[in-house]
Amino acid sequence: MALSIGIVGLPNVGKSTLFNALTKAQHAQAANYPFCTIEPNKATVAVPDERLRVLANLTHRRKATPATVDFCDIAGLVRGASKGEGLGNQFLAHIRECAVLIHVVRCFEDDNIAHVGGKVDPLRDMDTVETELLLADIQSVERRIERLRKQAKGDAGARAALEGMERLLSHLNDGSPAIRFDLPVDDALRETWRELGLLTAKKVIYCANIHEAALTGGADHAGLNAVRNFAAARGAETTSICAQVEAELQGLDEQEQQELLAAYGVTESGLARIIRAGYRSLGLISYFTMNERETRAWTVRDDAKAPQAAGAIHGDFERGFIRAEVVTYGDYVRLKSEAACRTAGVMRTEGRDYVVRDGDVIHFLFNV
Repeated sequence: MALSIGIVGLPNVGKSTLFNALTKAQHAQAANYPFCTIEPNKATVAVPDERLRVLANLTHRRKATPATVDFCDIAGLVRGASKGEGLGNQFLAHIRECAVLIHVVRCFEDDNIAHVGGKVDPLRDMDTVETELLLADIQSVERRIERLRKQAKGDAGARAALEGMERLLSHLNDGSPAIRFDLPVDDALRETWRELGLLTAKKVIYCANIHEAALTGGADHAGLNAVRNFAAARGAETTSICAQVEAELQGLDEQEQQELLAAYGVTESGLARIIRAGYRSLGLISYFTMNERETRAWTVRDDAKAPQAAGAIHGDFERGFIRAEVVTYGDYVRLKSEAACRTAGVMRTEGRDYVVRDGDVIHFLFNV
């Protein structure tokens, strides 16, 4: 499964600069994804994972295929976006299928970059965006309620869904996001919930876009602290980037990137931190497979059992699952080959109930 991240925020907060950096990263990796269809508002980038490179070098595979992340960008939201201001409705529709939202918040002053609100105010800006997402959800629920009322006359399932949607509407009108709604165990309501793709039901990672001087401690952190406190009150993750530095990184080779990051006193790019935060928010992990052609990383949920993990490769693998041969990443690196792992007795045979762990190196046996 590919992680999909939607990028939201006001105009001129650094969204376009960040997305352009992501797009450059995608273009640099284009040869690795020959079957990847990139829509105009999307960028598909590789998940940074040093373990993949280490395994590929150990096994002398010429091809190392990373897991990927899809980023979906929408134009900057403005007050009234939920009513169509700035083509808001059209843009909001683009991110309904995303699993996580990155809310980019401007935390730097720059007289050369206008601010839609007149001045930089992270708390006001975050509240504006969240209000528009909430209003958009209210409109979606109201439209669905109208449909359900027509269906409910002769359909018990529609009546149950209608009751649930009316409770949800009341919840949203109180100013509470959908993610805090206590969704009952009701098949009809859950199906309606999935179809709506509510924006405030998604996990949010708050991303403070800071000035490059702040990376080295040379600028005020008041804006960053405001974002952190705002996110903490919602039980959400926070990360920080300097979108301008991210853009500069994409024009450099790996060594030059590390040198530039070191100059700012940081060890990894903001892109890597965003992806890691997305994985944590959704409870995702990576496992690895190897064959005579390539070493590859796959993404699954952290509670996935072996057949489900096999299904990430192909549905036939899950349907015909027999067993999995598993080695931990640490054991494989220590012993340096599959044969050595077998000899040392660290390659385990696992069945259908095995819960895959982050970093597992797995060979699936199946029959269809």
